[in-house]
Amino acid sequence: MKSIAIIGLGYVGLPLAVEFGKKYQTTGFDVSRMRISQLKKFIDVTGEVDKKNLKKSKKLSFSFNQKSIKNCNIFIITVPTPINEINKPDLKILKEALKIVGTNLSKNCTVVLESTVYPGTVEEVCVPILEKESGLKLNKDFFMGYSPERINPGDKKHYLTNITKIVSGSNKRTVSELSKLYGSIIKAKIYKSPSIKVAEAAKVIENCQ
Repeated sequence: MKSIAIIGLGYVGLPLAVEFGKKYQTTGFDVSRMRISQLKKFIDVTGEVDKKNLKKSKKLSFSFNQKSIKNCNIFIITVPTPINEINKPDLKILKEALKIVGTNLSKNCTVVLESTVYPGTVEEVCVPILEKESGLKLNKDFFMGYSPERINPGDKKHYLTNITKIVSGSNKRTVSELSKLYGSIIKAKIYKSPSIKVAEAAKVIENCQ
């Protein structure tokens, strides 16, 4: 049985949590207690999801407590990845999120990153942190995927479910499983990337455009 944790409930994570929460047991996790309090009252200050749609997600719960995601087997990270004052990628928030996931990771789990990152981030930054925090090994004990978010904030016409979704994984099995998972909530095409780095590069190019 799939149990999904969405890490980060901003304009990317919340719509994802809502859609998955209509079909699977889903926990929307955020470190902001205020954000969680608002969402429990069906209030989304980002304006991406209205109260009616939030209430439709019957299998979705919200929490700021790390223990709430301990039994999840799919972790999707959707935290911000801003740039610093000298225009360098600031991965501080991402690294903190990875530590949280790593400490709650168990065998046969899958971790997916949706945040915008430069090519190589998943393999060079994410995997080492997850392995260190969990004591597990990639493709032996857990699996990794990258599926870049394509949300255009405030755009009500092009919503999560009708935008082509790119998926990639640490092995073919992961790519196949993620294609089915995202395909269960997305009406548009699912594009299987040949590698994680190609998917990361695709997101960078899209942002440049």
